[in-house]
Amino acid sequence: MESLLSWLVPADLPVWAVLALIATACLTSAMTAALGIGGGVLLLAIMSMLLPAAAIIPLHGLVQLGSNANRAAFTAKHIRWQTLYWFAPGVVLGALLASALLVELPPALLQLSIASFILVLCWGPAIPAVATGAVGTFVAAALSTFLSHFVGATGPLVAAFIKQQQQGQRQATVATFAAAMTLQHAPKALVYSLAGFVFYDWLGLALLMIIAGVVGTKLGLGVLSQTSDRRFALIFNWLLTALALRLIWQALS
Repeated sequence: MESLLSWLVPADLPVWAVLALIATACLTSAMTAALGIGGGVLLLAIMSMLLPAAAIIPLHGLVQLGSNANRAAFTAKHIRWQTLYWFAPGVVLGALLASALLVELPPALLQLSIASFILVLCWGPAIPAVATGAVGTFVAAALSTFLSHFVGATGPLVAAFIKQQQQGQRQATVATFAAAMTLQHAPKALVYSLAGFVFYDWLGLALLMIIAGVVGTKLGLGVLSQTSDRRFALIFNWLLTALALRLIWQALS
């Protein structure tokens, strides 16, 4: 029993911090399930205040993988699988390009570019159907996966693209976005392991946060089911706009 407790509560963290992280995982999963996006950024902010620096990004990636996967599982009937058929090979290509091209891209320029695309996708004219079709999905997946290795802010870009593609249908947007981000997050756990991060030391906490995320997802999806497509689209656009403005602030600061 004592060994199990020590596995669930990392030695570097007080119990109150563990409980705060579990509660935050539940809250942010509910937020993302209900509103489509935003929970991951809030979770990262809280984790940055409570965790050792070396554990923040790998643990956040693992918890986000679990959160997206359970949200995709709960909403599987709404997933547009044709989108994923083209998104998956794009993810593979983007990851291969990022690992093969040993280049250093200026983060500020990337952040400004991503923010601009998000704002255009949210408030600009509808993009042509060909751009959201098979080829467009493949390119979007490859580009966003490639950029995610240089700046960790491509989730909102994928979300804005999928919202346009699904024409604001809230259930399809949330479900397909969750599945797409599961595909994009999956290879990162392997990358962090190869880089030397010891996931075992934090696996118990990650498991508790993922379980809390399941509860939050169920609660959030209940709210989503009561929200109209029009209201969802408006809230989704404003959340993405806030994230885009945050990127601009980071780039200019």
